[in-house]
Amino acid sequence: MSQFDYFVVFAEMRTGSNFLEANLNAFPGLSCLGEAFNPHFPGYPNKTDCLGVTLDQRNADPHSLIAAFKSTEELSGFRYFHDHDPRVLEDVLHDPRCAKIILTRNPVDSYVSWKIAQSTGQWKLTDVRRRKDATADFDAAEFEDHMATLQAFQIRLLNTLQTSGQTAFYVAYEDLQDVAVMNGLARWLGQNDQLDKLDDKLKRQNPAPLSEKVGNFEQMEQALARMDRFNLTRTPNFEPRRGANVPAYQAAAKTPLLYMPVRGEIDREISDWLAALDGVDRSDLPGKFTQKHLRQWKRRNTGHRSFAVIRHPVARAHSVFCRRIVQTGKGSFGEIRQTLRQKYKLPIPGRNSDGSDYSRDQHRQAFAMFLDFLKANLAGQTAIRIDQTWATQSAVIEGMAGFALPDVILREDEIATELPALARRLGHPDPGAPRVASEDTPYPLSAIYDEEIEQKAADVYSRDYLMFGFGKWG
Repeated sequence: MSQFDYFVVFAEMRTGSNFLEANLNAFPGLSCLGEAFNPHFPGYPNKTDCLGVTLDQRNADPHSLIAAFKSTEELSGFRYFHDHDPRVLEDVLHDPRCAKIILTRNPVDSYVSWKIAQSTGQWKLTDVRRRKDATADFDAAEFEDHMATLQAFQIRLLNTLQTSGQTAFYVAYEDLQDVAVMNGLARWLGQNDQLDKLDDKLKRQNPAPLSEKVGNFEQMEQALARMDRFNLTRTPNFEPRRGANVPAYQAAAKTPLLYMPVRGEIDREISDWLAALDGVDRSDLPGKFTQKHLRQWKRRNTGHRSFAVIRHPVARAHSVFCRRIVQTGKGSFGEIRQTLRQKYKLPIPGRNSDGSDYSRDQHRQAFAMFLDFLKANLAGQTAIRIDQTWATQSAVIEGMAGFALPDVILREDEIATELPALARRLGHPDPGAPRVASEDTPYPLSAIYDEEIEQKAADVYSRDYLMFGFGKWG
């Protein structure tokens, strides 16, 4: 008995999916029924239904067609491209009873084939005597968009399979000509029948080399040479993926305004401002949301706005260092502090010290060493957690995107003008401005900042400097 109820072929236009479908259908126990979730037709052009489900019925309830696939006598499936009906994708991806076949092709080849098919109007070829000739014009910007779309979809497939503990059967375009691979795919799908030869009805449409199929081949070579295929200029990121951290969000009491903290040691000032908007205590602000409760808040507050605040990385790191590591009171990270003193030899005061003998030079040295620790920590090279207070701000905001992105991302130096303006747009008559964050103690950043500190911070937070355009502090 098969471990699968149905299957999906994840592919794209001009990757050989028609040929793969034809060979799957050559097995007695398999049935691939075209592009079942194409937005414009159910399975095939000019068809009125797929497995008895019409286009209107599928559009009203796409899962009814999934149910139809599950109920067939043979193992049935369909081809799914990145722009097909997205409403079924998550369910299909997370269903272990759905077999995933992933078909890939060199993106330059698929792009050129797509351009030629657009030009000739010939998307399938069964008789070489009717083949239409054309050359493609390579458009670098269009190709980059094509690549980005394909890569984003493939990454989504891969990540979902990884996190759900599934595996897929990968087929390259070149594998389509190998009957042994097709038979192996059938065995993986639980079929005992085997093919002696491949389907020969469909013909390869453009067998010539790229140099003969592309009208501006030299320009294409130059454009591809400029593209960083191996992403050599990327900023490495070894931080774990973060969740949205919805319980940390805070809403104003009456004004439909939501604060989505990045954790930059200015949360108290923002909370005080939100409370002052509607004349309540900070403790009375709506917060500790679940995703369900936050959706309910959003529905109740039509026209709501949300915001996040980011800080210059060196200022944020210094505030965290002062408040969570140097200081020993409420909110400090006691165990991490002790580890940093003992293992990483940071010259910060001991637990029972009053700090009177902690000099500015010691503070500067300790902060520089803390930045060295952060570089290793964010690279996954320490046993200490990557706390949100010092995680890259880009990673925190990416985590928010798993639920919802903020409407506005403000820099610290903008909040005095932009937050009151945002409140006024929501109808608040006199919002006032938030307090400026108090200076760090025992020493402000200005007392120890220099080129070395800036460079260390830039090494630690290169991704934030790049993504948000930060320059030198001050």
